[in-house]
Amino acid sequence: MHKKQMKDKSSSPSYSADSIQALEGMEHVRKRPSMYIGDVGTRGLHHLVYEVVDNSIDEALAGHCSKIIVTINEDNSISAKDDGRGIPIGMHKKEGVSALEVVMTKIGAGGKFDKDSYKVSGGLHGVGVSCVNALSKHLKATVFRNGEEWEQEYERGKALYPVRKVGNSSDQGTLIKFTPDPTIFTSILEYSYDTLANRLRELSFLNKGLVITLNDDRVKGEKIKSDTFHSKDGLREFIHFLDESRESLIKDVISMEGEKNGIPLEVAMIYNNSYSENLHSYVNNINTHEGGTHLAGFRRGLTSTLKKFSDNSGLTDKLKFDISGDDFREGLTAIISVKVSEPQFEGQTKTKLGNRDVTSAVSQTVSEMLENYLEEHPNDAKIIVQKVILAAQARHAARKAREMVQRKTVMSGGGLPGKLSDCSEQNPELCEVFLVEGDSAGGTAKQGRDRNFQAILPLRGKILNVEKAKQHKVFENEEIRNIYTALGVTIGTEEDSKALNLEKLRYHKIVIMCDADVDGSHIATLILTFLFRYMRELIEAGYVYIATPPLYLVKKGAKKEYAWNDDQRDRILNKLGSGSNVQRYKGLGEMNAEQLWDTTMNPEQRTLRQVNIDNGSEADRIFSMLMGDEVPPRREFIERNAIYACLLYTSAAADE
Repeated sequence: MHKKQMKDKSSSPSYSADSIQALEGMEHVRKRPSMYIGDVGTRGLHHLVYEVVDNSIDEALAGHCSKIIVTINEDNSISAKDDGRGIPIGMHKKEGVSALEVVMTKIGAGGKFDKDSYKVSGGLHGVGVSCVNALSKHLKATVFRNGEEWEQEYERGKALYPVRKVGNSSDQGTLIKFTPDPTIFTSILEYSYDTLANRLRELSFLNKGLVITLNDDRVKGEKIKSDTFHSKDGLREFIHFLDESRESLIKDVISMEGEKNGIPLEVAMIYNNSYSENLHSYVNNINTHEGGTHLAGFRRGLTSTLKKFSDNSGLTDKLKFDISGDDFREGLTAIISVKVSEPQFEGQTKTKLGNRDVTSAVSQTVSEMLENYLEEHPNDAKIIVQKVILAAQARHAARKAREMVQRKTVMSGGGLPGKLSDCSEQNPELCEVFLVEGDSAGGTAKQGRDRNFQAILPLRGKILNVEKAKQHKVFENEEIRNIYTALGVTIGTEEDSKALNLEKLRYHKIVIMCDADVDGSHIATLILTFLFRYMRELIEAGYVYIATPPLYLVKKGAKKEYAWNDDQRDRILNKLGSGSNVQRYKGLGEMNAEQLWDTTMNPEQRTLRQVNIDNGSEADRIFSMLMGDEVPPRREFIERNAIYACLLYTSAAADE
């Protein structure tokens, strides 16, 4: 969690021609893996699977693949098999080796560059499977093609032998089996079934008709854990899945698929009784969480069509102010999926589409789709307009409340919230703030902290559940206003009036520190819900963390050890022997200042869990299900995860 010390530049050797290294083969991937797969933690580990599956998906997009089977093997290796054409195994003229070896060992190699082979694909940079190979301890590629079976094995990206024929086979497609390299993924090598299932489910919705199966062969003594994802209606089903815990305002999903200006696209949307806007956009199955030209096109088409309809309906005549684009999107859940032959992404992360021609294609499609629907469903049309009017009224109320939040900032002289105990350090990169449940825990935290760089903000009880509250009620809430003021953030940037402005952010570590009981987990989830809905930029920037206070203190005489779970406690008890005393911490307030510092706040010893958004649509669904009005989906979730009740906060909150 801590930054490494920078090397003294004066002691570095001279920079000369000899300093320039030309790395052979895929060594540059192994030297800088994070450049290619994001990181070498949980996200990067799972990304390896997605890269392999994406190749099979590209075969499906080209119309040559209908089934994909992904298996987590007993040893945590991964097998991914499809029934596509199979990677070509013939001799590559330029490289002088099999085309399979070229694809598996050369970056920038693949069929995606050839328009005749793939009209549309996600990965156009040729990085995918060769990077997986480079970052695997062992990888075996088996190709079933033209009635023959071929194979080649690799270690850390290097071929062990030339491509060889194994025999004849009636099978068709490609099987990739790989074991991640433990020297690269040093912190974690265990795959999460749920994480993979969420992504594969998403891919099945985005590619209707495709059958994707996930198996977990690690489960022993029970029936093998397995799920098959198959969507007949594509995005219409996806919308129902995302909105299962929200009450719909209109009878059916508004959807359309087709091709506009040579761009295949699919759009689905529905209005619900929530106050949030949930737009999910995809380009060639890649989730573009930063949006781009396709999202801009959707917004333009939606706003212009609904505004025209609202004006013509006469329902907005008595409204004393104009309706903005935001009002049309309140309570809207929508998915936009486009397939672009040459996607131009802004930045390396492939999360923002830059193709200009996509905007008009999506805008025209959405306009046509909405016009037809509103004409054919007059009752739904009236409900939508009434929802828009209410949203506009709430927006005016929210603006006043938001101005109240903005007014009290550090820079404007309004001062900091009374309960905030600030730190003396002024550099935000070095500062951290603890959001603490209640005054008693806050008091202990204030005594135990390092005043130089640690600030404490006690929160009074359970903060507002923003999932069920109108926007102006959120900004009027005292605890939430205190969070805005303490952090120094404001609402509105030059690009987006609703985006969070981080220019004056005062802390680069925002740590949620709650009791290790059910109430503490609930409060942590409430805070996370607020951050996800109103301060998502903080999470995306990697500034949000969850503290992990211990559950037990085991003492015997002068010896004492802390335990974070029951297994740890039992091991310590066995080690210390009979006569040991166990103290169960029901809350942070039961610890003294020294204990809290030693276990939870000391950067040298503590464990902080960074909050990331691995899957935006799944996180949105989980939050609306856990914190929304609908009880049945929440009950089902609790019953399904009852075994892990003590870990609910980890699985349902921290990973999201």
